[in-house]
Amino acid sequence: MKLIIAEKPDQGSTLASIFKHKKQNGFIEIFPNETFTNGAYVTWAIGHLCQLVNPEAYEPGWKKWSLDNLPMIPAQFQYEVTKDKMKQFTVIQKLVNNPAVTEIIHAGDAGREGELIIRNILRITGCRKPMKRLWISSLTPNSIREGFNKLLDEDHTRNLYYEAYTRACADWVVGMNASRLYSLLLQKQGFSDVFSVGRVQTPTLALIVKRELEIENFKSEPFWEVIAHFNIEGKKYSGKWQNDGETRVKTKEMAEKVAAFCRDKPAEVSDVQSERKEFLPPLLYNLSALQAEANKRFKFSPKKTLDVLQKLYQKGNVSYPRSDSRYVTKEEANTFPEILTKLSHISGYDKFFPLPIESIADNKRYVNEKKVTDHYAIIPTEQIPNIDRLDPDEKKLYDLIVTSLIAAHYPKAVAEYTTVTTLVDGRAVFQSKGKVQIEEGWRKVINQKEKEDEPALPQLIKGEQGSTVKVDVKESQTQPPKRYTEGQLITLMKTAGKHIEDKEMEKILSKTEGLGTEATRAGIITMLKDRKYIDVTKNLVYATAKARILIEAIGQEILASPEMTAKWEQKLKEISEGSASPKNFMEQTNKMVSHLISSGVGHSTNWVFSEDVRENFTPSKKMTKGKGGTKLGKCKKCDGSIVDKGSFYGCSNYQKNQCNFTISKKILGKNITQKNVKLLLSEGKTELIEGFTNKEKTFNARLFLDEEEMRVKFLFEEQSSKTVTKL
Repeated sequence: MKLIIAEKPDQGSTLASIFKHKKQNGFIEIFPNETFTNGAYVTWAIGHLCQLVNPEAYEPGWKKWSLDNLPMIPAQFQYEVTKDKMKQFTVIQKLVNNPAVTEIIHAGDAGREGELIIRNILRITGCRKPMKRLWISSLTPNSIREGFNKLLDEDHTRNLYYEAYTRACADWVVGMNASRLYSLLLQKQGFSDVFSVGRVQTPTLALIVKRELEIENFKSEPFWEVIAHFNIEGKKYSGKWQNDGETRVKTKEMAEKVAAFCRDKPAEVSDVQSERKEFLPPLLYNLSALQAEANKRFKFSPKKTLDVLQKLYQKGNVSYPRSDSRYVTKEEANTFPEILTKLSHISGYDKFFPLPIESIADNKRYVNEKKVTDHYAIIPTEQIPNIDRLDPDEKKLYDLIVTSLIAAHYPKAVAEYTTVTTLVDGRAVFQSKGKVQIEEGWRKVINQKEKEDEPALPQLIKGEQGSTVKVDVKESQTQPPKRYTEGQLITLMKTAGKHIEDKEMEKILSKTEGLGTEATRAGIITMLKDRKYIDVTKNLVYATAKARILIEAIGQEILASPEMTAKWEQKLKEISEGSASPKNFMEQTNKMVSHLISSGVGHSTNWVFSEDVRENFTPSKKMTKGKGGTKLGKCKKCDGSIVDKGSFYGCSNYQKNQCNFTISKKILGKNITQKNVKLLLSEGKTELIEGFTNKEKTFNARLFLDEEEMRVKFLFEEQSSKTVTKL
């Protein structure tokens, strides 16, 4: 009899569903059939059933957080069963040791983590029975049946386990040591909190903090543009004045002079340049691309996209979700006609059929065996769902995946971009840009909204003449770099190589997976949120004071750089290929951590943190339990005091009398410091705060307290008696 161990309960149920079976407590019994002549048992983990043990399990003295205990490097790493999952582990252990079970079928997710989860369980049970590996990319009945009929030998995927195990141990060494190191050193600086440090989360955080500092240090400058409106033989359009290719004018006086010169002057079309551009259909989705697109379109967090996708996968409607490939094999491409025929009968998709291109089996843009790693791109399976029964989120993701496959069977889109140069009074040069869609192609399927920067232009011919009807001067301001969205953060992690100056390291990182893996990136972002390193407001990512403190402390250490990830990922990839030794990798990691400790202790004496960062730092609730917050001033509604409550400033009497007077900690993208809150409460207004951002425009203002309405409002310098809309 065979024992099949899946990674999750739902997957176990799906694997058993194609056979006659009976549900038991914690497992399913499959009755004898063609595939399993003696029958089989199916059981499951609940994700990571086992975890690496805490430091004190190796050395009791390591329980105490002390610099004297660092580095903590176990001679031999140990796993333990997590307490809340012990019941299921006991079920698995009993089945593994059942004399009737003669062979194990490892049915974890077909990837590194799945390999680690199931093999760790078998290690702890002491299993010595022969093992085979189920390796499938979708949970449809056909894929399951075919997978069981083509089981892999266990040594085929063993190196993947070595890689995942080594990765976990190295991350433990870095995380446990570096987190304690920086937490202890920063506590000496007055920052009472746990500063979690990790091999992937810290370089990701460093990129976010870098953008935060770029925004903070950006100095907005005004500029002006001169826009003329023309009537050329009855054809109306507008253009921007330009001088040596530059449309921005640095002074208002100069812009007004240009405008005055051009008003009511004759105009002539001096040049018309047209260029045709072709746009191929997008590639099929991998997880990162799908997370980025779902965030852009629907504001889904990366974790939400993965969770919804996992549900669709477990229902058998889409292929394996954690794929890093955007290509398929010829074998998969040959299944597309059947899948597309089924989709053609669904309302909403029927309008795209018949397809302009019958098959993409020979199209190397999509079909490339060499670019398919463990899994192919995320595609719909032949098991088409009843669309009306999908929940709204499932429907949105399923639609993205379906339309990407349909669009691949459409021709390229062709557009013509036109640049018109207009000469006013023979001297002033104006430029107009326009776009005309020549062939819709795949855009019929995927309607990508574009900015209306390039409106349609009338048909203009060189030499045509007319007049300048109107001239406007438009004032604008240079804008700081934009904050990342969560979707852009996923892309940033995937392409972290772009931030590396060392070209050799950039090549290495581009061949691996950037920061993290397809399976872990969403979790890293969630971890940064949970650990209070980032705030996500209206889908924009803000680095907290805690994040800035940590990254400033780490400084130029390799721990915060993509270079380190490049080297690690290269070696880990070699371990999975069998060409590198896990032992050597761990030795290098241990040396790096030892260096980090001595270097960190040495540099800590030179750390200097700004007053702004210190005031914005909020210790975690665990660290401040039982302590009253710093009193910043008298409450304006009652006799209480305003204190820092973590995510906002509020009245100390809330528990006593439900006083709800609060002041936001972040207003239009700017952190409101304790210093400014003290001024607001004592003097009625703050100092001038620069860099408020509203609808992509930045402005400077003070905040003042309207005591009649009990609301904070803006106060502008040039109109000190006037305010804008209440906050």
